[in-house]
Amino acid sequence: MSVIEGVLRGQRETLLAEWVKAQLAAPGVRTDLISESELRVESDRFLTALVEAVSADSNAMDIMDPRWDAVRDQLTTLSRTRATRGFSPTETATFVFSLKEPLFELLKSTEGDLVATIWSATQLVDGLGLYTSEAYLRSREEVIRRQQDELIELSTPVVKLWQGVVALPLIGTLDSARTQVVMESLLQRIVETDSAIAIIDITGVPTVDTMVAQHLLKAVTAARLMGADCIISGIRPLIAQTIVHLGLDLSEVTTKSSLADAVTVALERTGHQIVRRKSASAE
Repeated sequence: MSVIEGVLRGQRETLLAEWVKAQLAAPGVRTDLISESELRVESDRFLTALVEAVSADSNAMDIMDPRWDAVRDQLTTLSRTRATRGFSPTETATFVFSLKEPLFELLKSTEGDLVATIWSATQLVDGLGLYTSEAYLRSREEVIRRQQDELIELSTPVVKLWQGVVALPLIGTLDSARTQVVMESLLQRIVETDSAIAIIDITGVPTVDTMVAQHLLKAVTAARLMGADCIISGIRPLIAQTIVHLGLDLSEVTTKSSLADAVTVALERTGHQIVRRKSASAE
């Protein structure tokens, strides 16, 4: 490690230039997503942190040690940035692994046990490369999880149809996590609008099985506890047959085949009536 530190310090500019050149020469390099100048800045910043980490203890090989915090932070930031830009895991890890060849070339001219030095450098670069891949995957999982949460929020809008009547159109499948969001949104909207009727429209739900039906009943029960009756609309023939075959009991819940029918029932319960106006010719 002392030999590696000597190369990193003494031939830093040469190593940086060759490393940037190696990255630009890598197959499938994404120059459309990152410029050469930006790549050089990232590489220079990483080398600075790497030199400080190596010089902290010439025998240190554990990159999870606190002295490597700055290096790991830079790799985590780089992985997160490249994940959001559209880089693949391989393209992101190449940032570190491409350091091997120029580093090995410079180590060849050093004195001492070349095999031991190359092996130490291999362990070091491989460890940093694997950490980069793991950081990339964590970043992608965070992005996917955030997008899923945003989609759930967008796909569960609770709208006010009339005074005392709100509607929740559902699109896609229902799972435990989404049911929780549905109930929270529905109950909050019931309180805000002081509604007595809540319509849950499942026209956009592709299938209804035992689990989906249980989630719907949970939402209905929660709404009743808040003083609002629920109407489930969008019961298509296939869904009706499925509910019967599964032996599900929805007898205590008002169901309608369309949202229009559910709105009509809701307005009648709240004391309103839809009347067709006379046409101008009839008048």
